[in-house]
Amino acid sequence: MAQPLTGAVWLVDGMNVIGSRPDGWWRDRPGAQRHLAEELGAWAQRSGERVAVVFDGAPHAIDAPGVEVRFATRRGRDAADDDIAGWVAGAQDPGSIRVVTSDRELARRVADAGGDVVAPSALRRRLSPRRG
Repeated sequence: MAQPLTGAVWLVDGMNVIGSRPDGWWRDRPGAQRHLAEELGAWAQRSGERVAVVFDGAPHAIDAPGVEVRFATRRGRDAADDDIAGWVAGAQDPGSIRVVTSDRELARRVADAGGDVVAPSALRRRLSPRRG
């Protein structure tokens, strides 16, 4: 497992958030990952929040200042979910971790470990603040 998370952090289930919008992301998975990471980084810099995103799939370079980009430590079903649940369970203060996902099983595991669960729609509202 990658280094543990410490302190307050938004931990984003990247592919779950990407998949919450049927915008053709599957035609360019690395591009969708990069775009989400850039959005998260911009929000983190504006808000001062600490943000990490975890993606499934083959690791590749994503340059997104302000966000910690991680890839699942193994391949296969629920790989990122298992890492996320493990990081929350192993945290000194699991209540300081907000996991963004709509995956019911992951949400249950996070809640059982003492973490907080936030829906992708709530995160999307933060990423795209209303203007005017």
